[in-house]
Amino acid sequence: MKKLLLLLAVMTVFSGAFAQKESNYDHKAAFDPLFSYRQGTVYRSATGAPGPQYWQNSADYVINVTLDPDANSLSGNVRITYTNNSPDQLPFVWLQLEQNQFNDASKGGKTTPLEGGRHGNTGFDGGYTISDVAAVKSVPVSKRKTTESSVYLTHLINDTRMQVRFSEPLSTGESVTISMNYSFPVPRYGSDRMGKYDTKNGVIYEFAQWYPRMAVYDDVEGWNVLPYVGNGEFYLDYGDIEYNLTVPANHIVVGSGELINPGEVLSSTQRNRLQEAAGSDETVMIRTAEDVENDNQSGTKTWKFKCVQTRDAAWATSASFIWDAARINLPSGKKALAQSVYPIESAGNDAWGRSTEYVKASIEFYSDYLMEYTYPVATNVAGVVSGMEYPGIVFCGAEDKGAALWGVTDHEFGHNWFPMIVGNNERKYAWMDEGFNTFINDLSSEAFNEGEFYRPVSARQYAPYLFGRDAILNTPEVIQSKNFGLAAYFKPGLGLRMLREQVLGEERFDYAFKEYVRRWAFKHPTPFDFFETIEDAAGEDLGWFWKGWIYNDWKIDMAVDDVIYNNQTPSQGSIITISTKEQLPMPVTVEVKEVNGETGRVQFPVEIWQRGGEWKFRYNSTTPIESVTIDPDNKLPDTNTQNNTWRPTSYKVPEEN
Repeated sequence: MKKLLLLLAVMTVFSGAFAQKESNYDHKAAFDPLFSYRQGTVYRSATGAPGPQYWQNSADYVINVTLDPDANSLSGNVRITYTNNSPDQLPFVWLQLEQNQFNDASKGGKTTPLEGGRHGNTGFDGGYTISDVAAVKSVPVSKRKTTESSVYLTHLINDTRMQVRFSEPLSTGESVTISMNYSFPVPRYGSDRMGKYDTKNGVIYEFAQWYPRMAVYDDVEGWNVLPYVGNGEFYLDYGDIEYNLTVPANHIVVGSGELINPGEVLSSTQRNRLQEAAGSDETVMIRTAEDVENDNQSGTKTWKFKCVQTRDAAWATSASFIWDAARINLPSGKKALAQSVYPIESAGNDAWGRSTEYVKASIEFYSDYLMEYTYPVATNVAGVVSGMEYPGIVFCGAEDKGAALWGVTDHEFGHNWFPMIVGNNERKYAWMDEGFNTFINDLSSEAFNEGEFYRPVSARQYAPYLFGRDAILNTPEVIQSKNFGLAAYFKPGLGLRMLREQVLGEERFDYAFKEYVRRWAFKHPTPFDFFETIEDAAGEDLGWFWKGWIYNDWKIDMAVDDVIYNNQTPSQGSIITISTKEQLPMPVTVEVKEVNGETGRVQFPVEIWQRGGEWKFRYNSTTPIESVTIDPDNKLPDTNTQNNTWRPTSYKVPEEN
């Protein structure tokens, strides 16, 4: 035993423990200096911020509708005031008519595969009936006076889009009020965005895409008129929405924004309980199961809501709703209200009885991490929709419980920041809200109740599934259905986590991410605006990452190739060779273990790969090396783990005298 250290010191290491594959790495392609190069304009700065002359149009709505459960229809009218803030004259405008997708003759119906899908909607004869279209232009002639004139010429409906043509164009600074009557039959399952859910105490109605909405005209594409066919979600301008909902009198209604006539629709007991909930961190019952059973009101009531600075509004109504609420504490000291509505079948502390607790925790976390919540109420609705988000209100599955209910609630409310506050184009870039939201959900789950539902995800574990499929930067309908969860949710979320943990560090990343939210709150960012803002605020050129992870489906394969000792003497240190064998380079952590029990780590920035796919470095080892491991914590989705660790194949020990 006394000769052990001497023997170890003179061991001869035979390397080459595994065969090296040919490299696919091209440093010139990875670090292309002109990739995503974009000169700034007066509308969008090269820093990724809105430019000094950035503009966007606005749309304000006044809506009056009546639900007729017997006829299974919603009918009423909408008045839209659309303001042209662009430098262009608009001879026409486009509206979105998403209800027209719920029809076998629609593009959505015709492109639904035989096996169906989450966003398929066949076998239902739905869609809008529209009449009495009018358009009146308002032209300011002074600070206090405007003139009005009818400019309606005609309109054209094509699938889920409606064009309103004017007799004279809408110039910069002018507004037009477009009005129409409309109705539609209510689908039972509206592409998992809206629909009906049967309970023993009545039907739960969830209404979304329930009124004609303005399409976006922007400085990037002009009119954004991609049809609604299912997967791709929504792209909308901001404004104020007032909406009045006439429903059966025994219904409870919840919606985006604030209920502005509680004295007309709520009992004094319900109003008192709401006041109590507004001051309570614990959940307070507003309408109990017993209240549901004893509500025998007849006739109708009209519930009035207003949502300010919003891109949309959604609502739900039912006679079956249990209703509870609690206070939300915001960073500024302001308060908001978390509330949940659900049927008796969904009650219980292992199910929807904890929903309001989840809503409160989610809103409070994101308000601190990103930007303060901007609406007075945050509502979770149990129903047929398995998970869908709208400003201030989300729809989640009535049968969800425990971790599943926390997960879907937290995910849908995370969407209040992406895309409700940061208004990206969901119909083209699903990853800019779904992926960003997946990333922040991971942080929120880790923080909630000491990680009650947190399950860390191993990037290494998912590596076999991440590549060879669809690149992230594809429109939702181009991504194969089986790959959508990866390309739109998991992979971009993992990419942000790698930027935070492996590339920039938490402090730099969090500051830059928050700056992106601040710059683009209630505006319309593009992918370029995101890329450039992160680079600008974090102080790092990340073109190599955007190119490999977002634009392309580039793989990661880091390897330890070889170890040699200086002068073939372990006590004099070693030279270690590492490489990147696939197209996407990454920063590197290398862990070295010696036979004397010493362990050390060396970190390298991504710039080591700018000169090629191989890198050698000196390591001050003093005894033979037992192993060298690249990415020892398994933080990267490395596609070939067989070359991540080097070990000597054998030792040659001199004979004893």
